[in-house]
Amino acid sequence: MLAHLNGTLTRSLRQQPVAFYSLLLVYALLLSFGAPLSAQEGAQGAVEAPSKYIIGPEDVLEISVWREPDLQREVLVRPDGRISFPLAGDFKAAGRTPEQIQEIITQRIQRYIPDPVVTVTVRTIGGNKIYVIGQVKAPGAYVIGRYVDVLQALTLAGGLSEFADEDSIRIIRREAGRETVFPFEYDDVKKGRKLQQNIILRGGDTVVVP
Repeated sequence: MLAHLNGTLTRSLRQQPVAFYSLLLVYALLLSFGAPLSAQEGAQGAVEAPSKYIIGPEDVLEISVWREPDLQREVLVRPDGRISFPLAGDFKAAGRTPEQIQEIITQRIQRYIPDPVVTVTVRTIGGNKIYVIGQVKAPGAYVIGRYVDVLQALTLAGGLSEFADEDSIRIIRREAGRETVFPFEYDDVKKGRKLQQNIILRGGDTVVVP
């Protein structure tokens, strides 16, 4: 279609200048929409990272209430995923965003403080820890300040060893007392196939390379 338009543009420029500029606009629009469509097709199966940070155990949060100096402190997210804060009591923080924690505290303390302005920030990232074990060059636990996928985690661990079974890699995830296992075939992913396997890892995930 674009080739046909090229020829039409040349004829229109000689015969009808106004028509030429109209066709030129159509041509530009086709080009602008064409690239994103191709990119979308090429990225089928790609996994997006969460848009906001998810709090995990061992994270340290700084929580403050405006004009309330007694309600400003650093709070450690306990191994059970919960925190305690004055007037707000004890509640689950792991698995939530700072904005959600802010909303919970605001709702709980507004009976004591009219129109409270609560701020929650992540002071120290300790909960976003992943584990890479087995046939990699540097197995261990990795605290990461951003979200990584399986390929990036394997890179952090120095890559696969020469004895690794690259098509039998597994990711183990524990949630609510249950384990979920995700398969990962390294050879396919590195060739750009089955990219949905290259999942974004969460804190506590373990990548097992047999």
